[in-house]
Amino acid sequence: MRIVYLDHSATTPPVPGVREAMEPFLDTHFGHPAAPYGLGRAVFEAVEDARLRVARLLGATRDEIIFTSGGTEAANLAIWGVMFRFAPAATGHLIVSAVEHPAVAETARFLEDLGYELTVVGTDGQGRVDPDSVAAAIRSDTVLVSIQHANHEIGTIQPLAEIAAVCHAEGVLIHTDAAQSVGKIVTRVEALGVDLLSFSGHKMGGPKGIGALYVKRGIVLEPLVRGGGDEHGLRGGTPHVAGAVGLGYAAAAAEKRLPAMQQLAKLRDRLTRLLSEIIGPAISVNAGRVERLPGTLSVNFPDASGQDLLRRAPELCAATFGHWDENRLRLSPTQQAIGLPEELARGTIRFSLGAGTTEEDIDRAGNLLLAAWEELH
Repeated sequence: MRIVYLDHSATTPPVPGVREAMEPFLDTHFGHPAAPYGLGRAVFEAVEDARLRVARLLGATRDEIIFTSGGTEAANLAIWGVMFRFAPAATGHLIVSAVEHPAVAETARFLEDLGYELTVVGTDGQGRVDPDSVAAAIRSDTVLVSIQHANHEIGTIQPLAEIAAVCHAEGVLIHTDAAQSVGKIVTRVEALGVDLLSFSGHKMGGPKGIGALYVKRGIVLEPLVRGGGDEHGLRGGTPHVAGAVGLGYAAAAAEKRLPAMQQLAKLRDRLTRLLSEIIGPAISVNAGRVERLPGTLSVNFPDASGQDLLRRAPELCAATFGHWDENRLRLSPTQQAIGLPEELARGTIRFSLGAGTTEEDIDRAGNLLLAAWEELH
């Protein structure tokens, strides 16, 4: 059975060369990067080279990059680190959007449980956060705003530069979860205007178990993991050396292939046309009228279950959202935020394309879905 992989928003295959770059640091170069002798020094230099590669991809400086275990930890470090540093008595105010990944949403809710104030700003029907709604939510005690760069379900790209300008005019810091955008579209911290940016290695061709947080020079965070002076004092413990090297390799590869990633929009639109021919005008696209990731397509199949369709096309790897609870569909936060009716949300499938996706993959996906659709109808 030949797999058609259209779930790159969940995880990506490692880019060629990542494993080979990592292998020496799993055996031969096993030294501790803090050790003063040659074996340790070589490992330290490899980690710092990886840090520089990540910084170049983001348009940052090497000392602004902190390695973490992944995007979730990086987002937690950003949010906890700011709130605990600048509002240690749980008296501060935090703003997030209604479409955040659980890495941000659940962290914000937990801080609310601890006594911090939380405001959740909504979106329009395309999943876009209005900068004016952020401006209206900012208060005198607002410490941090966290708005994702691109949505993990429907691909909407947020107007971060405008939102950042609003925040900075009020002296408020801004963090963005860029796990879906780094390596897929140009993601430069200066252009976005953000103070903190988190992302994950395995979402952009790197290994699992590694991520990074950009912290703008001059911003001091409270450490999330204590136990040593590693990662500029922000993350205690011996770093995942092989993972960092792999992430650095993937970051350099991503920088080279960014122009080609824009071509995914043509394949995405090809799949949209194929599905429209199969289903007809009743099929609908989420976030189809705003700027979105070039490789993300969220489609609502009418009078069908997305899960049932994918079960009948086991060769096709794609994603559904929401979950069934006592025979009722509970919509995902993004589906709720854009006002998607339950009958449409039931048929939602997200297809996310990657660097290795071909026209043949798209055409095969269309044929598999046609067969599944005919079987159900």
